[in-house]
Order: sequence, then C-alpha cells, then structure tokens
Amino acid sequence: MDKHLLDILACPVTKGKLILNGEELWSTQAGLAYPIRDGIPVLIESEARQLSHEEISAAKSKPL
Repeated sequence: MDKHLLDILACPVTKGKLILNGEELWSTQAGLAYPIRDGIPVLIESEARQLSHEEISAAKSKPL
C-alpha cells in the first residue's frame, strides 16, 4: 500500500491512525482490522474483524 495513502486514511469509527499489517489495516483504538481487497481498503465497520487483546498489545509495542 502506498505510504501517502496510508498517511491520509483514518479509522471510520475513531478517526484515528491505521496500521498496515499484511492485508489488513488495524485500528488499535477501535480494536478492528479492516481488510484490503484487490489493493483497496474496505473501511466499513461491518466488514472488519475484531482484533484480539494480543494483537492490540503487539501492535502498540511495535515502533512506528
């Protein structure tokens, strides 16, 4: 995913920063992982999956 696009995208629930993790964009504030399908982020809450506590902790401990 293009770094410039990632810089302007925000979580639709919290309006917070998203973290690229493989084929997903993670919102640790909302505890949601939004899918990326065919290179297009799907930022729809009902399409997101819940992040586990372990995933949230690991994402928060990673350097940016």
